[in-house]
Amino acid sequence: MAIIDSQVHAYEANTPQRPWASVPNWPDHVTGDEMVAAMDKVGVDGAIFISAFSMYRYDASYAVDVARAHPGRMAIVKPVDPDDLAVDDVVADWKTTPGAVGIRIMLTKEAGRAVDDPGLDRIARAAVRHDFPLNILCWDNLDAGAALIDRHPDTRFILDHLGILQPRIPPAPEQPWADLPKVLALASRPNVVIKVSGACTLSREPYPFADIWDPLQRVFDAWGFERCLWGTDWTRAFAVVDYAQAVEPFRSHAGLSESERAMLMGGACAKAYRWTPAGV
Repeated sequence: MAIIDSQVHAYEANTPQRPWASVPNWPDHVTGDEMVAAMDKVGVDGAIFISAFSMYRYDASYAVDVARAHPGRMAIVKPVDPDDLAVDDVVADWKTTPGAVGIRIMLTKEAGRAVDDPGLDRIARAAVRHDFPLNILCWDNLDAGAALIDRHPDTRFILDHLGILQPRIPPAPEQPWADLPKVLALASRPNVVIKVSGACTLSREPYPFADIWDPLQRVFDAWGFERCLWGTDWTRAFAVVDYAQAVEPFRSHAGLSESERAMLMGGACAKAYRWTPAGV
């Protein structure tokens, strides 16, 4: 079974040479080398490295460096700017970048972007033109995400983080799964798959987070395992779980058959991104 983490964030320390745009409550650094070492320690074969918007906004140069240093272990995804009228050229250039497997938009309420923003449509069309899946972060704003998905039935969408707002620090909210009915309804759209990433941060119990499995089973039932991509969301989730704690509950959960586990923890991700780690 190939294990592929569908979402990790690596980054350098905050320096004048590559300054952060903001300073989240993350470790001072989790470099590409450190990320790969963490993966090696727990037997993760490969990962989708989402260039960290919190630090680097639309500059994915560090992700490119890491993919070059770790070919076959890290595939990379770049956030793209809806306000950039030349975004199609940006996506075309990204398509030629070694290791690039997708693009991403931030459609949270904090972004303050209208549901019908034409920049979102430009990006969705560019994703089709250049044959990329479009990752969409629309937690706490699922109606806007659904509207974009419905406007572009030919675009391959990947819904980040279960579509559910996740805490950066414990505890989880009183009703962490309040948006689950909307998430389940989105499963009727055939052009979208879902990342089961950061799920452990929604637990109100200590490790191994037993209370996540009932709502996750509803996700699995609605979406099907071939459309569910497990991921840790390390390092955003570091204040809640360490890397091993985000891996082991899924690898050992008795409620999954071996075929379901293989699809959830690697197969669906390989299919969605059309990428498999080297040597697997």
